[in-house]
Amino acid sequence: MGCVYSKTCIGELCAPRDIRVQESGDVKTATSEIPVFSPADSESEEGENRDQLSSITDHEVGIARLSRVSAQFLPPDGSRVVKVPSGSYELRYSFLSQRGYYPDALDKANQDSFCIHTPFGTSPNDHFFGVFDGHGEFGAQCSQIVKQKLCENLLRNSQFHMDAVGACHASFLTTNSQLHADDLDDSMSGTTAITVLVRGRKLYVANSGDSRAVIGEKRGKDIIAVDLSIDQTPFRHDELERVKLCGARVLTLDQIEGLKNPNVQCWGTEEDDDGDPPRLWVQNGMYPGTAFTRSIGDSIAETIGVVANPEIVVLELTRNHPFFVIASDGVFEFLSSQAVVEMAAKHKDPRDACAAIVAESYRLWLQYETRTDDITVIVVHINGLNDAAFGQSANFDAVLRPPLPQVIEVSGSESPSPMNWRSRNHHGRHDISRARLRALESSLENGQPWVPSSPTHRKTWEEEAQIEQALRDHFLFRKLTDSQCHVLLDCMQRVEVQAGDIVVKQGGEGDCFYVVGNGEFEVLATQEEKNGEVPRVLQHYTAEKLSSFGELALMYNKPLQASVRAVTNGTLWALKREDFRGILMSEFSNLSSLKLLRSVDLLSRLTILQLSHIADSLSEMYFCDGQKIVDKNEELLGLYILQKGVVKITCDMDLVKSVNASSLITEVEKQDDGMSSRSFSVEKTEGSYFGEWTLLGEHISSLSAVAVGDVVCSILTKQMFDSVVGPLAKLSQDDHRSKQYSSSLSSESIKESDTSIIKKIQLSDLEWRTCLYSTDCSEIGLVRVADTENLLSLKRFSKQKVKELGKEALVLKEKNLLKSVTQSAFVPRVICTSADPS
Repeated sequence: MGCVYSKTCIGELCAPRDIRVQESGDVKTATSEIPVFSPADSESEEGENRDQLSSITDHEVGIARLSRVSAQFLPPDGSRVVKVPSGSYELRYSFLSQRGYYPDALDKANQDSFCIHTPFGTSPNDHFFGVFDGHGEFGAQCSQIVKQKLCENLLRNSQFHMDAVGACHASFLTTNSQLHADDLDDSMSGTTAITVLVRGRKLYVANSGDSRAVIGEKRGKDIIAVDLSIDQTPFRHDELERVKLCGARVLTLDQIEGLKNPNVQCWGTEEDDDGDPPRLWVQNGMYPGTAFTRSIGDSIAETIGVVANPEIVVLELTRNHPFFVIASDGVFEFLSSQAVVEMAAKHKDPRDACAAIVAESYRLWLQYETRTDDITVIVVHINGLNDAAFGQSANFDAVLRPPLPQVIEVSGSESPSPMNWRSRNHHGRHDISRARLRALESSLENGQPWVPSSPTHRKTWEEEAQIEQALRDHFLFRKLTDSQCHVLLDCMQRVEVQAGDIVVKQGGEGDCFYVVGNGEFEVLATQEEKNGEVPRVLQHYTAEKLSSFGELALMYNKPLQASVRAVTNGTLWALKREDFRGILMSEFSNLSSLKLLRSVDLLSRLTILQLSHIADSLSEMYFCDGQKIVDKNEELLGLYILQKGVVKITCDMDLVKSVNASSLITEVEKQDDGMSSRSFSVEKTEGSYFGEWTLLGEHISSLSAVAVGDVVCSILTKQMFDSVVGPLAKLSQDDHRSKQYSSSLSSESIKESDTSIIKKIQLSDLEWRTCLYSTDCSEIGLVRVADTENLLSLKRFSKQKVKELGKEALVLKEKNLLKSVTQSAFVPRVICTSADPS
């Protein structure tokens, strides 16, 4: 793999784009406005005369093709196929663009856009794919303008057929200038762009921003992800240093807000940025705050080094390349390139791959955040490529020719050049964001988990089995637990329809997902063709085919692309969007599990983040009435939390007292009446737990547990706990030491010194010993009280800095907060506050 930097990136820095790129003579501005190009009309017309087109060289003919509408819908099999004559192979592709879920802005526009041109221009060997991720107030408009203008500029470039690399580079810069010149305000808005030009057997990948292209490569029995672009963000050392020299301040939001030291780089990798990545800011302001270092538009950000110059990769396709994927950063926020490739490899139809990738991205966003980003993906399968018909490539059309970009070509999995391709794409982020943690904390304290409405339609076991079979391999529901699937079945409502009824209407908004119970249904779409709008039947749905439809309606309200009409009388099972989101949120917030985990004494001091990771690691087990959960001669698997039912536990009193079994100790004390019998029995009900001693590596022999009625338990094994949090025994020892230290400190420093005396101590009586931590306006350290050996902690503020930063109210609020909290090993009690008049 290799990359291309513009000349200004080689040996020197990309300068701020103060000077607008002038359009050269071969890049002419269109004299007439060409309609904005939308995903619906992004494919070329299948029925056009290709032979006639091949003889036309005028680039305007190719541009005219961009605005032509061929079909608004994918064919019934969900994907399109196009031939590449010079390579004797075909491309089969599909796409999906999913608007983000923003709880506070449900009608927010999808700022992602994409374009697919097959063929691109007048050559049947050229095919173009692009994804554009808009941002800012006018991000949606920016991405729409750029996807149109970029294609036009590329086709108009006189070098397009001879030098694709130079043409791509020039087109990005020209498009950037045109966006600046447009009436649209791009000062704080713009778009990232990732494009792939397929020309014969070569891919030309141009990237500006943090969307990504990745190709699958066969290595033995495995499919390995090979990145065709490297995200341009401050996580990359080369990009970080470049924008710094262009005048950018690179800080996280925590640093900007004064919560972390702005002079220390506090970020590591994208895997652990917890939603607070490094961003770019002007020297004396809190804007623009971009998390990428290259884009098209963003005229203010370009003054601090955010350039439109694309990095370009050239890859030669072989039979070991089965497919490639282009997607916005909404996909790669939580999914690694390898994860995306593995998901795509599981599906023969690229449309199924797109749906699976989007659904998993959407699920992870809801798991780790309170919202989802816009998500766009294009999957392109490469079929029939035969290396035997293609000799070794000796000629590479891209060489260093200043002032054009330098190209380092790649063939297969060849090692990248160490000069320009040192960076790597990180794995997807896997930390819950602080916003999500705050929402979880608030829900734990005040909120209630989502509760589904009572089922209005009882289903027979045959009906439930049919629905389960239809949903078994569906991408939206594949990750749900058994208990969540039961809730989903309860939420599905019966809908009776008559022959001729329109279930959903094209152009309308749907909010239900349907499973066909019985009957026949047809999918109708009015498509624009040469003879005007013509209704066509795209496919049929029946119960025998385990048919379902309307999955996108569950994610967001988007105008429907087709109508569904009942051919015969029939039955549908409907799931509403609000119930689906409720199931998702209850699944991923794990409120009930978090509350139960927090009630376990041994786990009560863990953070919400740790408890959330543990909740994700819980496994469920089911027991019927009378079934033994554990026999006297067996050992418990781990900590058992009762989700449903009653468990009867029998064991020896003395053995319970010898271990850390807080869940049983109280019951032992109640029954310990001096009787000769040392065994006791206790019933654990829903919401309680037992077996916590196993997390410490302790065991109770002769303990038995039997299910009373049907029982559902969540189980946390010691192995799983240790892998997520670490050995609890060590944590307990550390906690014990902290408590001992706190106790000794309290007895030595507080008890021996009358609080009233300490309050009379002047600042001059405190000797500063060492600084433990510092912020932008304060520092915390240890001080020794004069004429004693007592140590106290002291936080001192710089009044001048507090005033300059406007943090007076924040400082007072912090003091009041500390006064109100309960003293513990980690939260010292506030003894007094003092102010120095000087």
